[in-house]
Amino acid sequence: MMTGETAGAALTRRHFFGRTSHGLGVAALAGLLGREGAGGEEAAQAVAKLAPKAKRVIYLFMSGGPSQIDLFDEKPELRRMNGQELPESVRKGQRLTGMSANQARLPLAGSAFKFAQHGESRAWVSELLPHTAKVVDELCFVRSLHTEAINHDPAITFFHTGAQQAGRPSVGSWLSYGLGSMNENLPAFTVLITKGMSGQPLYARLWGSGFLPSRYQGVQFRSGAEPVLYLDNPEGIDAGVRRRMLDALGGLHRVSGETTMDPEIETRIAQYEMAYRMQTSVPEVTDLSGEPEEVYEMYGADSRNPGTFAANCLLARRLAERGVRYIQLYHQDWDHHGGLPGGIRQKCLETDQACAGLIMDLKRRGMLEDTLVVWGGEFGRTSYSQGKLTATDYGRDHHPRCFTMWMAGGGVKPGMTWGETDDFSYNIVRDPVHVHDLHATMLHTLGIDHEQLTFKFQGRRYRLTDVHGKVVRPLLV
Repeated sequence: MMTGETAGAALTRRHFFGRTSHGLGVAALAGLLGREGAGGEEAAQAVAKLAPKAKRVIYLFMSGGPSQIDLFDEKPELRRMNGQELPESVRKGQRLTGMSANQARLPLAGSAFKFAQHGESRAWVSELLPHTAKVVDELCFVRSLHTEAINHDPAITFFHTGAQQAGRPSVGSWLSYGLGSMNENLPAFTVLITKGMSGQPLYARLWGSGFLPSRYQGVQFRSGAEPVLYLDNPEGIDAGVRRRMLDALGGLHRVSGETTMDPEIETRIAQYEMAYRMQTSVPEVTDLSGEPEEVYEMYGADSRNPGTFAANCLLARRLAERGVRYIQLYHQDWDHHGGLPGGIRQKCLETDQACAGLIMDLKRRGMLEDTLVVWGGEFGRTSYSQGKLTATDYGRDHHPRCFTMWMAGGGVKPGMTWGETDDFSYNIVRDPVHVHDLHATMLHTLGIDHEQLTFKFQGRRYRLTDVHGKVVRPLLV
């Protein structure tokens, strides 16, 4: 097998890996173990040691920060003390955002919604999520997530790249780099954004490849006649002409690549070829018309409307079936600083049935066991009201100290609730889980040691979890 020190060619490791066209294969596994040039047999043994439970990830990102207090973290004491001042013994001097730091009072706001326990696992779920309540025995709730950023952009960037500053590779890019693709006719990493949503902006860098070769960046699918931009042939250009053009262009690029040894040239060739193959594969996978009636009923009426969250969940299942490695969904406008009862009710109406439908659909197809589904936002919300608290209305500010996410399938324990917060859902009192811990655990389900998946850039080996993170093993099957 070739190595980074192949005789006669002063190839850098990055250049060598950049020249592969479908992920890193055996070479990637050698790199994951820190053995440059390890043989195929040794790499195969390494795979056995890191046997994956999950083959793919579907990440349902609720942008804006859903309120854990109104969805999953039932707090009777908070209701009892509704309207009273947040005790200083609870706040402990922790920082607030500029949006509520100067309020004269921080009145506690108990949830306006009823909670009940569901399933054999007896998980607490708000009345806002009746469909999610039906699948709780498939879910693994983590109520003790915490993060470092208190404002949206760094917090969202942190969840997607493991760093608050822009420029690092996204989770999907790391997986594409480390594991490659399972389907040569579709991208390994795709992005679906609910159409017509407002709220915090979503930047392309959230699914960017950072300092990894650009072939590992996410590809956004859109609703409408052109699901992937610039994929269709221009007027007057047919498939034969496009094929001859790509062959000629590829030849010129390879001549340039042998001279400059720039891995991005090979990336460009690979992306042109992928686009050519996607001209057939994308129309097929995005055509939902052949789905049976029972599937639309499972995901909800919106699943008939391309670009809605429900339709994107259905499309995510179709992409997963066809071997897409990492499927990132975004649903915006969970940022309820005011008018939370009405706002969060609407968000749940838009997402609840589709999330539950996705879980049920994957399970009945035998895919849930090797598909990791993740649901959550970038932080939680405060137990006190931002702005005026009334009998029927309140808002909640950003709260990074504790919040809830859930996972399902792909090697995590079903019917489990992990972690505990205090009586106000303000601080964690048991089993904290940091963002780096979440990422380490996700990678572990896919058979990757998060400390070994690295890339050398500007003299330093980077990884998704930086120099932190531990696998939360109690969450794993």
